[in-house]
Amino acid sequence: MSTKTKSSKKIARYSLIIMGLGYIATTPVDDSLWGGLLHGGFEAGLVGGLADWFAVTALFRHPLGLPIPHTALLPNNRKRMSNALVSVLKNDWLSKESIQEKVKHIPFTQKLIAAIENQMQNDSSRKGLINLIKKTIGYIEVEKITPFVKKQLISTLSKVEMRMFFQLISSKLLNENMDKKVLDHLLKKADNWLKQEQTSQRLGAISMNVINKIEAEGMLQFALNSIKSLLSEEKLGNIVQNLLLSVVKSLQHEGEPNREALVLYIRKEIQAINDNKQLLEGVDKWKNQLLTKWEPDQTITDSLQQIKQNILNIVDDEDFFETYLIPLKDRLLNILQENNDNIDKWIQKQISVFIENNHSQIGKLVQENLDKLDTETLIDMVENNIGKDLQWIRVNGAVCGFIIGIFLTGVQALFNLAS
Repeated sequence: MSTKTKSSKKIARYSLIIMGLGYIATTPVDDSLWGGLLHGGFEAGLVGGLADWFAVTALFRHPLGLPIPHTALLPNNRKRMSNALVSVLKNDWLSKESIQEKVKHIPFTQKLIAAIENQMQNDSSRKGLINLIKKTIGYIEVEKITPFVKKQLISTLSKVEMRMFFQLISSKLLNENMDKKVLDHLLKKADNWLKQEQTSQRLGAISMNVINKIEAEGMLQFALNSIKSLLSEEKLGNIVQNLLLSVVKSLQHEGEPNREALVLYIRKEIQAINDNKQLLEGVDKWKNQLLTKWEPDQTITDSLQQIKQNILNIVDDEDFFETYLIPLKDRLLNILQENNDNIDKWIQKQISVFIENNHSQIGKLVQENLDKLDTETLIDMVENNIGKDLQWIRVNGAVCGFIIGIFLTGVQALFNLAS
C-alpha cells in the first residue's frame, strides 16, 4: 500500500478518534449552551464518520468481518464490474471508430521526417548509425556469399552469346580502322625483316633451291641452266629482296590499288567473323569447357574480402557521413515528402485493417489481466489508486457531521429558548 494511502487512512482514523473523544468529553457539560453545541457537533461528527467508514469499507470488504448484506461490493461483484470495465474500454473509450478517426488525423510522414532530421543532427545518433553500418558490414561472411557469386557469375558467362561478342569486336575493329592498321603493321614488320642482312642470304638460298627443283624440257631447261650459271645465291637473294621491298613500299602508299584490295579483303574477313559458324561453335564449346573446369572460389572470396575492407575504410572516413549518408537521407526524405499523402493513407489503412481485425483483443487483454489478479490484490490495487480520496470521504463525513450537528443543536436550543 502506498505511503499516501496509509497517511490518509491515519487522518481518517484520527478524525473518528477526535469525534469520539470530543463526544465523551462534552457529555458532562452538555447542559450548558456551548457544551451542548459542541456535544451535538461531536455526536453528529462521530455518526457521520462511522457511517462513511462503513460505506467506504463496504466497498472492499465486510465491516468488522460481519457478513452484512450489500457489503464487500467489489469482491461480490467482481465479474460484473470487470465485464462492465471491459465493455466501457472496448465500446466507448477505445472503440474501433474512435481509434480509426484519431488515426486519420495523424501526419505519420511529417512526424517521421522530423524525427529523422532531428536524429541526423545529433552527434551520438550519427556515431551510432556509423557503428551500426560497420557492424552490419562486419557480420557479412564472404565465404558464404562466394558460392552464390560463383553460381551467378558462371550462369551469366554461360548465357553470353559469342555472336554478339564477336559482333561487338568486329564493329570496334572496323570503327577504329583496324583493317588498315593491321596491314600497316604487317608491312612494317615485313619491311624491317627484309632489310636485315641475313634475309638476303635466306631468300637467295630458298630461291636457288626452288630453281634447282624445277624440272623442265627443251629451251626452258636451257634457260634455267643459264640462270643458274649467271646468278649466285647472293645475287639472286639481292634481286628477290629488292623486289619484295619494292612491293612492300608500294603497298604502304594510300590509294595504291593492291593496297586497297588487301584492305578490303581484311575488312571482309573481320565482318565475316560474325557469320563463321565453325568459329562460333568452337568458341562456345571452348567457353563451356573452360567454365566447367573453372574454380574461381578463392579468387572470388579474396575479391569479396577486399571489397568488404574497402567499404569499411570508406565508412571509417570522417567525410563518409556528409558525403554519402546526408545526400542519401535528403533523397529519401524528398521521396517521402513528395509522396506523403499516399504514404499516410497507406499507413492509416494498414492501422485501420489491423484495428478492425484485432480490436477484440483489447477487451480480451484487459479481461485476462484482471483475471490474473486475485481478489485481495485487486482490492489493494484499487485502494492504492483511489483509496486516498475514499479515506477523505470519511474525514469529510466526520467534519460535515460535526458542523451540521452544531447547527442542528443550535436550532434546537433556539426552539427551547423560544418555548
